[in-house]
Amino acid sequence: MDELLNSPMTAAIVACEVGFWVFIAAGLLTRYALRKQKASTVLLALVPVVDLVLLVITVIDLMNGAVPNLTHGLAAVYLGFSVVFGPSMVEWADVRFAHRFAGGPRPEKLYGRAKTRKEWREWGKCVLACAISAGLLLLAIAVVGNSGHAEPLWGWLPRLGTLTGLWFVFGPLWQGIFGSSAPKREASR
Repeated sequence: MDELLNSPMTAAIVACEVGFWVFIAAGLLTRYALRKQKASTVLLALVPVVDLVLLVITVIDLMNGAVPNLTHGLAAVYLGFSVVFGPSMVEWADVRFAHRFAGGPRPEKLYGRAKTRKEWREWGKCVLACAISAGLLLLAIAVVGNSGHAEPLWGWLPRLGTLTGLWFVFGPLWQGIFGSSAPKREASR
């Protein structure tokens, strides 16, 4: 665990995650609070650049002979999920900022079939994110060679399978079994 906490790769992952949300918040505040559309677009366009920076850092670290560890695998998983879920996270935040700062509509709450469709869509995105993460892990394994040093990277593949299974159970399956319909006061609208 000390290896994970004291790793330069952990610092890079944390910095990229913080940068991801800083660029989103700065872009949306610039758009809605300052009303500067072009500046906002530039800031939001930098969000994927953060992912690119993390990818470059990880590849350089591995190509310079770093022994792959848990954080290199975490970087691959972070990148896979950021690529797939990043645009929808920006959209989610945009709707809330628009509501809060620009008089936009209240974020919609989904129920019933609409909620079930959303859960299936989100699970499909999870499958895609895991596939991208697995591809990045396999690429990293190819970069370092399939030696005993690559074991921490191989260890992420079953985790991705477990994550996909759990997301299915607590996402679309759960919604299908225990999903609720709209509250009576909202259903009557």
